Amino acid sequence: MRIKKEILETTAVHYVGEETIPIINYLKGKEDISEFTVADDTKIEIHLVRNILYRLNGHNLAKYIRKKDRIKGWYISYWSLNIKRFVELYDKYQEEKVSKLKDKLKKEQDSIDGLFICPNLCSRVSFDRAMELEFKCTECGRLLNQQNNTRTIEHLKEMIEALEVAV
Repeated sequence: MRIKKEILETTAVHYVGEETIPIINYLKGKEDISEFTVADDTKIEIHLVRNILYRLNGHNLAKYIRKKDRIKGWYISYWSLNIKRFVELYDKYQEEKVSKLKDKLKKEQDSIDGLFICPNLCSRVSFDRAMELEFKCTECGRLLNQQNNTRTIEHLKEMIEALEVAV
């Protein structure tokens, strides 16, 4: 199964961390690769490679089989990426992003013409909160100004639309 690099990297970074990128890019399109081969070819210490691979496995993004080395008697793990799971988690992540943006959009629309912002951008509060603060910023003490959030609303709508098209 073919997968876009963006889906691989975005999913891996979100669920496991940025340090996974060299390993997932190395394993992409390969099956049953020894953890020692991964470490040698990526020039990453074996302990870190194992840590990352097990974390990927914890999210079912990587799978492995263990075989016993006939000479040394040790078990060696051979790893592959679980591409279907990358796609599932990527779609879930995108849906979560859309949901959060929709929540933010609703809050922005509910408080249209009722937001106040510090000129230094220290804080942004609702009208009720601004009243409690006597229209002064809690960080720097400057007078809060009313904010027109129409551009913010339009920007959120554009972001949601772009993400929904991608999903």
